Amino acid sequence: MKIDYFGDLKKIRNTKPLVHHITNYVVMNVSANITLSLGASPVMAHALPEVEDMVSIAGVLYINIGTLSDRWIESMLAAGKMANKKHIPVLLDPVGAGATRYRTETAKKILKEVKVDVLKGNAGEMQSLAGEKVMVKGVDSTTSAGMGTAGALAKEYGLTAVITGQEDYVSNGSQSATVKNGTEMFSRITGAGCMLGSVIASFMAVQKDMFASAIEGLVTFEIAGEKAAARTKLPGSFMTALIDEISLLNEDTYKLSDVTIK
Repeated sequence: MKIDYFGDLKKIRNTKPLVHHITNYVVMNVSANITLSLGASPVMAHALPEVEDMVSIAGVLYINIGTLSDRWIESMLAAGKMANKKHIPVLLDPVGAGATRYRTETAKKILKEVKVDVLKGNAGEMQSLAGEKVMVKGVDSTTSAGMGTAGALAKEYGLTAVITGQEDYVSNGSQSATVKNGTEMFSRITGAGCMLGSVIASFMAVQKDMFASAIEGLVTFEIAGEKAAARTKLPGSFMTALIDEISLLNEDTYKLSDVTIK
């Protein structure tokens, strides 16, 4: 399987797809900035009276459960169902699933009522949704998971599952990929996983093969992280450099990709 990383990045830059985020207060600003830097157009709309209208004109819906409330859950479900009706792809980030019953049940409710195309989370979050016993500290994982968990979730929910970590695992139930790009600097800033979601979602808006778009988003974000980490080891500077490097990506940059697809 050949993936056209730069070809799809150019599509994002040329068409500027609208990425509808229903995301958390902590990361709204950086998620918007990373989306803009990539070339897409972000909108953060979560009010119930407008989410159906907004998602109807979007290229993709990105649901992130990082800061939950009952009203936000209503909006997530309404937007997700409208996205399904309009054949607009949906990405779910089950932030903190496994840490509290509220988060875990919310993620499962969305997966039950909305056709999710890509499910992206860290090891603890994804293992908890797969019914495995895990320990999650806040929204951070204290465990590890492999391709088996990704494959099980992909088959159970009929989606592409992405497990992030030192190595990233991607599965759609029949194909699998391991991505080894990235930097430990991601762990020194808040919102790295949420920004990754914005990048993957942007590729989902232009690449209709969800397995391919997940890999493209991972590689794009993580190579930019590597290049930003080469500039600085200071977390504040790294965040700025990361947003800059996303905007500077070119065809040669993707020669740094470290991906195995089976």
